[in-house]
Amino acid sequence: MTTHPQGKYADFESLREKAVALRRAGYSLRQIRDELKVFNNDILNQLVKGEPPPAWTKRPNAKDDLKARARELRRQGWTYDRIEAELGCSRSSVSLWVRDLPRPEPRYTPEEQRALMNKGLARRRAAEDEERQRTRTEAHREASDLTDHELFVAGVALYWAEGAKSKPYDRRERAVFVNSDPGVIQTYLAWLDLLNVDRGRLGFRLLIHESADIDAAHRFWAEIAGIDASAFARPTLKKHNPKTVRKNTRDGYHGCLVIVVARSAQLYNRIEGWWSGIVAHAQGRLR
Repeated sequence: MTTHPQGKYADFESLREKAVALRRAGYSLRQIRDELKVFNNDILNQLVKGEPPPAWTKRPNAKDDLKARARELRRQGWTYDRIEAELGCSRSSVSLWVRDLPRPEPRYTPEEQRALMNKGLARRRAAEDEERQRTRTEAHREASDLTDHELFVAGVALYWAEGAKSKPYDRRERAVFVNSDPGVIQTYLAWLDLLNVDRGRLGFRLLIHESADIDAAHRFWAEIAGIDASAFARPTLKKHNPKTVRKNTRDGYHGCLVIVVARSAQLYNRIEGWWSGIVAHAQGRLR
């Protein structure tokens, strides 16, 4: 074969006709190169430009089967999410493979879709509630068998978190406890019993919104505290602020119970001392 001095092949068009014929006959580039003795890759590619390679020369693609399956499922009306879950491939791959196919008709009406969504949401919430209750039950079992010492420490922490505290500039030294949680109130009363505080020294009073059912609240807290409803002092009423939107207005609202221990200066000072001891122990563990 003749070439130009610059090394380019002469009679390119004639050579291209032969290359195209060989390509259409199923020759690979390597076979065409060897047949026509064209060893310049750029020229070889120009000779067969526009002619697709024979199928037997294509490398098998590991995803060809997935792609075919994805297209089959899409034609059956499957959504991207279902195809993705079924084949275990990425959403971007599914989109690339099937985006030329017509979009399937919705399987459900908007009403049916909402019903299915609500049903699925209800199942999820039920499962979450079950797991939440399982956690609570297990934790309850862990903490239900307290020693007196553990109750003592818990009571000190409870008072220091929720009870009235004297200030350096205003020393009152009275044990006053206020809370709206029945369990907290009962734990506090049990702690006072542990300290041998005579129940006769306890005074009870409600702190409650003026719009609430006062009598019902008295009955509620009397049962919680194990006292007679007549033992309550006059309630402290909170006036309603029309600019405030209250959410604690339903039947479950009973206000707060205030428990005052009479002649409690010594008890209060002991509480301060107990709490400082707990803090010192915690600080020692942090060092």
